[in-house]
Amino acid sequence: MSAKENLRRLAWPGALMVLAIGLMFNRERLAHPFEQGEFVMLGITALSYFAAAWLLSRILALVFDQTPIRAKRYPRLLTDLIAAILFFIALVATISLFLGKGGFGALAGSGLVIAMLGFAIRNVVADTLSGIALGVEGPFRIGDWIEIDGVVRGRVIEIGWRTTRILTRNSVYAILPNSQIARQRITNYSAPKPKYRAQIEITLDHALAIAEARRLMLEALREAKLIEQDPPPDVRVRAYDGDGITYAVRYWLTRFERDTDCRDEVYGLIDAALRETGRAGPCQRIELVRGLPVRDRGATAGNTGDASG
Repeated sequence: MSAKENLRRLAWPGALMVLAIGLMFNRERLAHPFEQGEFVMLGITALSYFAAAWLLSRILALVFDQTPIRAKRYPRLLTDLIAAILFFIALVATISLFLGKGGFGALAGSGLVIAMLGFAIRNVVADTLSGIALGVEGPFRIGDWIEIDGVVRGRVIEIGWRTTRILTRNSVYAILPNSQIARQRITNYSAPKPKYRAQIEITLDHALAIAEARRLMLEALREAKLIEQDPPPDVRVRAYDGDGITYAVRYWLTRFERDTDCRDEVYGLIDAALRETGRAGPCQRIELVRGLPVRDRGATAGNTGDASG
């Protein structure tokens, strides 16, 4: 933001503050012609409170925007919250003037009321503070594809004071409280770069050598149109057990919304290559034979043993 824009943002609150200071120095003279001169002086003092709150909030907002150590700006809701707190203090101080108390005394006296109000809206406060924390830390931005562990997976549409709105790939519109998001593990598929690696698992028969299986699958994936070829996909052995050899087929993609289509393409190409060579995955055949009763089964086994002997 340029210096001219910064000065423009400070112009009105600065002018109001200068006016309030001038009125404060001349408040007795200005209040003298009026019958209720005391209220005029209190009004001028209240004006100075709000002018100071407005100017201070603008200055802090500029400081946050110009902080060089951050790669991106602080969230708008943080500066809005600071401004709201400053204006609330100015309001309490103004009320205290008309009630005949000091500003600090009014703040202390309102502590019980604030505590009761905070207990009543504790969920709202928790969501708001969580929203501020998410905004400051920046684990995701609008447009990112994220997964909130055990809750939802989709694209961030809006980040608000209390809630974050997410649109899933099935066009389901999810509205989640920020406090719930802050307690979960967040996976961002769009940061720091949109490219990431996914994988599928395929189990093949032991009769197919590992080197041959790897060659067949990699040749099939060279015809893929959706996944990235640079870096190229690869195949790793995950398990070697009685059911067969389990392979992890790993590939790269640049857009999370294509995840399902890419997985479908990879499965289809590998399946076609294996069927073309007659080396599809392991097949287990289970036959259910209606046998004899248990006593007859034992007698038959004994007779068989005698015959073989």
